Amino acid sequence: MAVKSGGDDQDSNVLLRRAIQNAKAVQMPKDKIQNAIKKGMDRDTSEYEDIVYEGMAPHGIAVVVETATDNPQRTVANVRSYFRKKGGSLGTQGMHDFIFDRKGVFYIKKEDIKDLEETEFELIDYGLESIEEVNEEDTDFYKIYVKFEDFGKMQDSLEELGYKIEKTDLDRIPTHTKELSDDEVDEVLALIDLIEQDDDVNN
Repeated sequence: MAVKSGGDDQDSNVLLRRAIQNAKAVQMPKDKIQNAIKKGMDRDTSEYEDIVYEGMAPHGIAVVVETATDNPQRTVANVRSYFRKKGGSLGTQGMHDFIFDRKGVFYIKKEDIKDLEETEFELIDYGLESIEEVNEEDTDFYKIYVKFEDFGKMQDSLEELGYKIEKTDLDRIPTHTKELSDDEVDEVLALIDLIEQDDDVNN
């Protein structure tokens, strides 16, 4: 889908760059990666376009839906129906600009960074905004955050400096959060699960 929506140039297609990095992280052979890219480009990609939909889930939770579609009318109708079915509403593009900051995220194993202060100093010139320590799937990571537009620059820099990137993400970080009950969380997740089942939805 990353190739389908943005072309096969890693420098201009951040989604493709992220997909390739994550494939490398799980040791996918290079020929399989190239075949997947070629397969994507062999399809008719000229009619695909990236469209972002913004809406509200139940209980006032903001939701951003990233899609790549060859039929915008179909996609918007489907997305609107998902929101309605689960008690939310589809809004207008740009309504959540003030709610989220878009960031590139890189995961490095904690054990691979011997001196955190030195690493921060090395990466500041390449767009480093912050580093957060997390534990996911029983593994300790440092999450490195950069502005969305600095994703490629930071990836190149980490590789040149010898850091092993375990995985990457393109996140929208909320500027504020809201506490929900367990039942309310379940209602929001039900909407997200339904949206993610749509083939046109990237994220």
